Amino acid sequence: MESVIERAITYGHHDGVKLLGDMVLPAGSGQRPMVIAIHGGGWQNGERERYHEWGHLLAGHGYGLFTISYRLSGPGRKTYPEAVHDCRAAVQFIRSQASRFNVDPQRLALIGDSAGGHLASMVALAGDSEAFAAGYPDDPYAGVSTSVKAVVSIYGVHDLTQQWEHDSVHRVSDHITQKFLGVSLLDAPRLYFEASPFAYISRTANQTAFLLAHGTEDDVVEREPQWDHYLIALKRAGFTARRIVIQGAGHSWVREPLEEAGSSSGRLAPHLLRFLAERV
Repeated sequence: MESVIERAITYGHHDGVKLLGDMVLPAGSGQRPMVIAIHGGGWQNGERERYHEWGHLLAGHGYGLFTISYRLSGPGRKTYPEAVHDCRAAVQFIRSQASRFNVDPQRLALIGDSAGGHLASMVALAGDSEAFAAGYPDDPYAGVSTSVKAVVSIYGVHDLTQQWEHDSVHRVSDHITQKFLGVSLLDAPRLYFEASPFAYISRTANQTAFLLAHGTEDDVVEREPQWDHYLIALKRAGFTARRIVIQGAGHSWVREPLEEAGSSSGRLAPHLLRFLAERV
């Protein structure tokens, strides 16, 4: 199935910043499910174009993909909870503009890698909670639900406290969680908890299905605290949750060409398509 791409769609404005996304759609008419993609990069870099190839793959199986940019942290500029609000706005935009893009508003999913996996999980688990729902009341779609059918978190960060502790030993010169939140764990431990998807796992919100994917050789995000414990917590609360482990893969492999022989992305693709077919 052929696909078409529309670039630089404005999906919102927050604090004077224009929020942009690229849409990859299957050719033809008819309602289709939509996957919203959130790039990684330690909340401080990355680009929405990273998911264009995934968009063409998904279009070939009848899905649309909306890959977004969001506000990034930088020197003296934290972006929590701002980045969560930006990603919430993308879901609200797609649901509100479903007829424009021939999207089924009840068949939405989120995908993200690393920091993007964190943001996707936050939106799915906490997007409609009091902590975030009133963040931008003047948004044109402020009252629209951010609920989604499924989340694909690729080597995602799910516990910011554990990531801060890891970075304190292994990434002292690039303390990504501290830049993102704007404060050290030592000064605001509660904030680190509240900014973690772990804080919002509950049996009352277990309608979203989760697929966790990661490699065996990741030295940026640790397996046990970030994925093992997260998977257990989801299942304990009654979520449908499964995991795909890519042997020999490290970090940042979502950008590997899908058609490249032996690529980690290529190895994930059939599992991802099966998961979406079952759950979205």
